[in-house]
Amino acid sequence: MSNKVWYQLADRVVRAGKMPFPVTDTMIEFFQALITEEEAELLTLFSKNSMNIDEIMEVAEGPREKVEELLENLMRKGFIAGTHSRTTGVKVYTLMPPFPGIIEFQMMRGKKDKESQKIAEYMEKLFAELRDGAQRNYDMMMSGAKTLPVPARVVPVNEVISDEPDMIIPSEDIDQIVDAQDKFALAHCYCRIEKDLTGRPCQVTDIRHNCLIFGKVAEFAVNYDFAREITREKAKEVMREAENNGLVHKIFHSQLDMTRDIDGICSCCSCCCGIFRLFNEGAIPFHTVTYYLASVEPENCIACGTCEDKCPLDAIQIQDDLAVVDEEKCIGCGVCVHFCPEDPEGIKLLHTEQRKIFILPPRIAE
Repeated sequence: MSNKVWYQLADRVVRAGKMPFPVTDTMIEFFQALITEEEAELLTLFSKNSMNIDEIMEVAEGPREKVEELLENLMRKGFIAGTHSRTTGVKVYTLMPPFPGIIEFQMMRGKKDKESQKIAEYMEKLFAELRDGAQRNYDMMMSGAKTLPVPARVVPVNEVISDEPDMIIPSEDIDQIVDAQDKFALAHCYCRIEKDLTGRPCQVTDIRHNCLIFGKVAEFAVNYDFAREITREKAKEVMREAENNGLVHKIFHSQLDMTRDIDGICSCCSCCCGIFRLFNEGAIPFHTVTYYLASVEPENCIACGTCEDKCPLDAIQIQDDLAVVDEEKCIGCGVCVHFCPEDPEGIKLLHTEQRKIFILPPRIAE
């Protein structure tokens, strides 16, 4: 009976998300290290991803006070998020998927004790199993991945360069995105904390405290000590620091739906970021949306190689003393423009129609 509950939990949690994580013994052990069986049983009762207390009580056993206590524990452990509906004001409990979700919450507090190290080791195993499964069933997995929603979209660094500046729309300007929010929280980068704990620290930056969270999710993260509240001005400072460290701004929308609210901004490196690293390790395609494209200015380019070194997806190469952009791989992040040493610039960022980027991960030789 005990094992049945845990496998039911794992299946339910995976179905709460968009990424098809394999249900394995490692996942079961990971969950067992974090929550009790009683808490697991409650989570298996979620018939839909988001439920209020009255809906939960229709299927849960025991007094309401006990159920609310379990829900409170699960929020502190990052398995559910509790936020109030903007239309009704009723508190809604939302079941977190493995990734993005439960995995991030475990590292967002920035702890580096023995318990956190054990959790980080479980994460490494989970990612390895995801990679191994993708490699064994490469063609089927990559074909299916095309139907999945884009996990995040890329927004360029602040000083966007364009031939048509009037075309830069507010939803693609990082400062205007921040200005449109009403609550701000700052959390540790779970990716880099996890890498620190497993002995492979970031090769790009020493920054660890730079994940921005907005709105209702920010309020939840602050209330449960996953993040600290900050001002709008501090949020912009965090973005500038990230840009000066060569990091890529990725925007996350509620339920991975770009028509919904923006939950937060991650500033990512290619060696640690969950999406970048899973792509580089052969687990998932790199799937994103952008409205920008890097364009080389031949008369200004001195083929110094800075853009080639800084590009997080190796979309730029020096060929015949000129930087050449692979348009199918360019995600329009603007890192190359930000670091170009030439004045006037040897490379600029052009506004385009929406571009969907889908790059297959490498096949890993056995």
